[in-house]
Amino acid sequence: MYFESAGRDNTEQVIKHAYERAKALDINEIVVATTTGATAFEALTMFSGFKVTTVTYHYGFSKPFENRMPADVREDLTQKGATVVTATHALSGLEKSLAAKHQGTYPVLIIADTLRLFGHGTKVAVEVTIMAADAGALSGNDVIAIGGTGRGADAALVIKPAHMNNLFDMRIREIICKPRSF
Repeated sequence: MYFESAGRDNTEQVIKHAYERAKALDINEIVVATTTGATAFEALTMFSGFKVTTVTYHYGFSKPFENRMPADVREDLTQKGATVVTATHALSGLEKSLAAKHQGTYPVLIIADTLRLFGHGTKVAVEVTIMAADAGALSGNDVIAIGGTGRGADAALVIKPAHMNNLFDMRIREIICKPRSF
């Protein structure tokens, strides 16, 4: 499925298509990128009975020592059965800081930019899968990963997850949906 443009307007359709593909492939683990919790709550509604892992920005992303997701939202997601992962961005993290200060070429940033050739949401779906794997939230079985451009969701993939130290063992098995224009 292809959307004409990127962004949050696709969220409902992304979650619907991801759910249909998860059922067809008998996949029961979902990884969802979320900043405020809105996309995670939508996914939890559709994916009732699934193992849902939500991944959010690391502390300090916007303001030092603060998290963009309010504590009450994190608690509500947990009470509704989601695993909430807050972690350093797997495809930028420290390298982004080095690039800003010292310039140069950094392999992880090249990987991130290469994935963005498929759209920002596709890169995010891969990244949050790595972050969830590194946090111990995944079993190692195929997952449905949902990411977006800015707010909301606009991409869903079927991924065989891997940890950061084994990135090239990851497999993007299918692109369920993504925007054509981004």
